[in-house]
Amino acid sequence: MEPEALWQLAQRHRTPLAAKGRGALQQLYNTTDFGGFLQAFKTVCEHLRTPEDYELITYDALRRLASQNVRYAEVTISAGVMLWKGEDIPSSFEGIAAGYERAREESGIRVQWIFDAVRQFGTEAALNVARAAASLKHRGVIGFGIGGDEQQAPAEIFSEVFEHARREGLHLTAHAGETVGPESVWAAADVLGVERIGHGLTAARDGRLVKVLAEKQIPLDVCLTSNLRTGVLPQIANHPLRQYLDEGLLLSLNTDDPALFGTSLNREYLLAQESFGLTREEMTRLAESSFRAAFLTAEEKQAYLAAF
Repeated sequence: MEPEALWQLAQRHRTPLAAKGRGALQQLYNTTDFGGFLQAFKTVCEHLRTPEDYELITYDALRRLASQNVRYAEVTISAGVMLWKGEDIPSSFEGIAAGYERAREESGIRVQWIFDAVRQFGTEAALNVARAAASLKHRGVIGFGIGGDEQQAPAEIFSEVFEHARREGLHLTAHAGETVGPESVWAAADVLGVERIGHGLTAARDGRLVKVLAEKQIPLDVCLTSNLRTGVLPQIANHPLRQYLDEGLLLSLNTDDPALFGTSLNREYLLAQESFGLTREEMTRLAESSFRAAFLTAEEKQAYLAAF
């Protein structure tokens, strides 16, 4: 959600943010550590109250993606936060679907959705998210994952929840190796059996893990600016992107939360090229890999790659 959209919602709902003024709005988007990001994310989510709110931000976000020549996107919805707020997910999703329909009619962009549970909310809350995702498979919800604070809730406690999601035919993903060590990535891969990993930043500390990720071609969603802005990476040169590419891992570049982190997908490609000296061929491979890592059928992947 861009600052202007948040300001519009703050005024619409007469929230404390509206009373504090635009200075407080800007401060919210200047987060510099992981705790600050979670607090900012919570404040943003509190301004989403009606299906119309969700339509506004969905349309706005997808319009920005389409302007960057994005043809297909898998967008994470923090359904765990929606349930925590006491929302009716099907009703809120109607707003999301309406925003998507408007964007698709204008640009042709295609989107599918991943429902995300919040680790620190516990296993029962996560199971409710998985059930909600399964109930909306016919509306383009294709995946289930967990995000949030890895330190508060290790992956192992969610094994039964992921097994339920697997039985429901959902694709599986997890944020892992963002704020804790490679053991979190091992758990996501071995215990949860995820098909894709968000961040995987600390996997670089474990040579055997890197080899396993390369051999099994488990994709990593790399988020350069996010890792800098949340403080889990002291400087861009410390990111293992170069190492991962050299060792044959399947990677895609991602924005994580483009508005809060002040980035775009195009900017992430530019940052990767400038910071790690990527060749034209390597940049092309990264873009192609994003289709290979997607939760699409083999036929759909081939069609996108052929167009690419």
